[in-house]
Amino acid sequence: MKKVIIMGAAGRDFHNFNTYFRDNPNFQVVAFTATQIPDIEGRQYPAVLAGKLYPDGIPIYAEEELDSLIRKFNVTKVYFSYSDVAHEYVMHKASQVQAAGATFVLLGPKDTMVKSTKPVVSVCAVRTGCGKSQTSRKVAHILQAKGRRVAAIRHPMPYGDLAIQKVQRFAELADLDRHKCTIEEREEYEPHIVAGIIIYAGVDYEAILREAEKEADVILWDGGNNDFPFYKSDLEIVVADPLRPGHEMLYYPGETNFRRADVIVLNKMDSATAEGVDKVLSNLKKVNPSAIVIKANSALFVKNSDQIKGKKVLVIEDGPTVTHGGMGYGAGFVAAQRFGAATIVDPRPAALGSIKATFEKYNHLEKVLPAMGYGDKQIRELAATIENIDCDLIVSGTPIDLNRLFKPKQPLLHVDYELEEIGSPTLEDVLAKF
Repeated sequence: MKKVIIMGAAGRDFHNFNTYFRDNPNFQVVAFTATQIPDIEGRQYPAVLAGKLYPDGIPIYAEEELDSLIRKFNVTKVYFSYSDVAHEYVMHKASQVQAAGATFVLLGPKDTMVKSTKPVVSVCAVRTGCGKSQTSRKVAHILQAKGRRVAAIRHPMPYGDLAIQKVQRFAELADLDRHKCTIEEREEYEPHIVAGIIIYAGVDYEAILREAEKEADVILWDGGNNDFPFYKSDLEIVVADPLRPGHEMLYYPGETNFRRADVIVLNKMDSATAEGVDKVLSNLKKVNPSAIVIKANSALFVKNSDQIKGKKVLVIEDGPTVTHGGMGYGAGFVAAQRFGAATIVDPRPAALGSIKATFEKYNHLEKVLPAMGYGDKQIRELAATIENIDCDLIVSGTPIDLNRLFKPKQPLLHVDYELEEIGSPTLEDVLAKF
């Protein structure tokens, strides 16, 4: 029996365990390690999910303990199982694992993809923040307009009680409160709910799939970070970002998606340079020349946008996009500039607690406040940080209505963004053939 560690971030790692290791007598998973997401380490992957070989569950440690864990448990293999990291980062981790005496492993699609009884369309990306969610919503609407029942299944974000979160279904906004969702979860689920799309998520993705199949004609995989799909897909749509040209070949597993894609959606054409677009297309021609290319804008809409002109504005952005996604700004910053803000406030001096720590970790951020909220304490620290900031107005580029979580003293304008295709082919053309 080979002793193994799974390196993760409360998502792909749990799926890899469930599909490859659970009930497999050839392996003993002695530990998960966790990074990227606060407060995951120190918990257990519960016995009720871990299967008969793990009656006590599996401990989750901080990734910083990896070297000592390999030696302590005499581990022979370490399986890297999280996403949206640079290729160089992955190989540094491989070197670290090998230096400690173990073998470094990456599981692939055939090892981990679950087969559905229904057709599957997947929407993934080359990086976090490319525009997967707006693309997923567009796909869902096209299929619904053709009379198809669609169930969207979102890449995992299980930051609460893992046993309770085994299978989650969201059909109305009240479900977000019932499942005690974090800001990061709400950012992914709320736009689907508002658009009338049922969405599933959780921990056990085969169990989730079987529930979704009961009420759907088509399964829509809404990918997270830049991970590849958990399900075997009949059509793989991948969103690329010409604002970060070259990243499609520099990040794991985004390059995997870029090479696998049936369709590439080249988003944000309205704010990209010609050079950025050309670089992405050049890379596509080298590694996946048969992919269909759809060009699109990420169209912004702000109700009462005239209020922004001449104001001192605080910009709040989607947390993952501007933290481990590496973007310096998002839709909120673009909207504030486009609609004439006099000043965009630097939020860093007002940051408190974990929000201050976020700025210290992601020091490329200057004029935007990431909407961090991985737990109640962090949500309170975000609210207190906003309270400390002197501004006339808040422009929020996060996909959710923050007013549902707390009431800032300043007026808050929400930025909506939708996929706006340019010319042809379009997603409808592709889905008609599908």
